Amino acid sequence: MGFWYDETFDDHTRLSLRVNETLFSGQSDFQKVEVIDTVGFGRVLVVDGVFMTSEYDEFLYHEMLVHPALTTAPRIERVLVIGGGDGGTVREVLRHAEVRECVMIEIDEMVVEASKQYLQSIGTAWDDPRLDLRFIDGIDYVKTSRDDKFDVILIDGTDPIGPGAVLFDEDFFVGCKRMLEDDGVMALQSESPLLMMDAFADVQRTLRKLFAEVHPYLGPVPLYGTGTWSWTWCSDTGEPLRPNHERQDAIVEALKSYNPDLHQAIFALPT
Repeated sequence: MGFWYDETFDDHTRLSLRVNETLFSGQSDFQKVEVIDTVGFGRVLVVDGVFMTSEYDEFLYHEMLVHPALTTAPRIERVLVIGGGDGGTVREVLRHAEVRECVMIEIDEMVVEASKQYLQSIGTAWDDPRLDLRFIDGIDYVKTSRDDKFDVILIDGTDPIGPGAVLFDEDFFVGCKRMLEDDGVMALQSESPLLMMDAFADVQRTLRKLFAEVHPYLGPVPLYGTGTWSWTWCSDTGEPLRPNHERQDAIVEALKSYNPDLHQAIFALPT
């Protein structure tokens, strides 16, 4: 039945999914984009042979990226999302009624179009009037934009290879801070602390040059490598363990993973 699709990590570890069929395959100006229908994880977005998200476990990733930041920022009226072409991150952002505008910067239109067609259960907020989707380069945007600053910035990038590599450079993070309000909060995915330990540590060191408060937090995402993933919360003034309880209460019943108790727990790190 079907075939096996493999993702290999540094030629020493492999994750393989049994595939029923390939629903989409295309080569954009930037990368190869595929959507596969799998036996165990449902539909899966694959970019350059790397599993990006799945219908089965995407909520574990998207809720952890978004809600720790949006429940702790002083204001969340203007939110910037860089990456996230599957639509899951902006879906979670737009659950918050306080959000007035969400600007999403995605370099590859093919990722969005494939996701709109084949991953409709993930990207459910494409038609929200508060969403401003722009197909431009994220690093150029944060370095040169004359837009107003944002209350929250979320970086939903791929691994630090290919077109996603620039989303881990110090110059990019400097640009993000330029676009962030002085008391704003930034959060990003920061790789596996085990399988990609060097990349994880490099991100922490770089961010600590720029922000007074830098706090990684952990959670499970079975689709990704070792199954343990990290995100990082950054601010110059905020506190990650003091969320706005009214914001939490307003969204938590609609969520599958994030809740007030989990918010406190994810920032407790292993020795």
